[in-house]
Amino acid sequence: MDTQSLHAFLAVAESQSFSLAAETLHITQPAVSKRISALEKQLDCRLFDRIGRNVHLTEAGRALLPQCRRILQDIKEAVRSIHDLQGEVSGRLSMGISHHIGLHRLPPVLREFSRRHPNVQLDIDFMDSERAHDRILHGEMDLAVITLSPVADQQLLSFAVWEDPLMVIVAADHPLAKVEEVTPAMLSPYTAIPPGLNTYTGQIIKDLFDAQGLQMTIGMSTNYLETIKVMVEIGLGWSILPLTLVDDGVVALPLKGMPLSRTLGCVHHRSRSLSNAAQAFIALLEIEANGQI
Repeated sequence: MDTQSLHAFLAVAESQSFSLAAETLHITQPAVSKRISALEKQLDCRLFDRIGRNVHLTEAGRALLPQCRRILQDIKEAVRSIHDLQGEVSGRLSMGISHHIGLHRLPPVLREFSRRHPNVQLDIDFMDSERAHDRILHGEMDLAVITLSPVADQQLLSFAVWEDPLMVIVAADHPLAKVEEVTPAMLSPYTAIPPGLNTYTGQIIKDLFDAQGLQMTIGMSTNYLETIKVMVEIGLGWSILPLTLVDDGVVALPLKGMPLSRTLGCVHHRSRSLSNAAQAFIALLEIEANGQI
């Protein structure tokens, strides 16, 4: 059982498409099919059902999937361990980074890390914090820099890097734009454009209203904070967003007696060994947390 066949199987399973798997692996679709056929022949079972253009895992395929991920991860860890014995900070570092942090917080850290460790290949996926948290939980990435979950998970290790104040924002011509501070009761009658309530940030806002028995009048919702800011700016509603997004296009209003914030930081799996590259990146984040970058 060779790793090329396992990589092909994993790519098809995750994309549910032979053509997309071929694009991911940078090989031709016939080459993907050949690797899958060889693996099926070796295991003496069908791994995928091909119905029209749709591809689905068989029962055998579903059983193989977690084992395949584990095998490929073990091989990657073995190669990394050998490199780490030499004390090198090199190899591949896989990270999940939230869109907002990638735009507004992390660029100086990434620039400094690349300057210090040019032999590290950064494999960065920009995604929602909740999805990155889940992928770390399943051992699919080295670490993530995200909005930290308000609920600790014993399988994970995390530390705060930035405290991110949240502010109510409205358009300049909004009826509340001239007041000095607002309360949830004042906001409740007006259309809200919150981050998705399934996100950590959206949950903070929902909890604020739930605690006072108030409803939000939600006009629309999206997980992309920059998009929300634009929608607020053109007058479609109010929102609660990070202070880093506030500019002359909107008016920021403090919440009376109840300042809000979220914690941005780094998370990795407690049972996953950290490469030299991962340890070096964490060390740099700790320097950033102390305001020294």
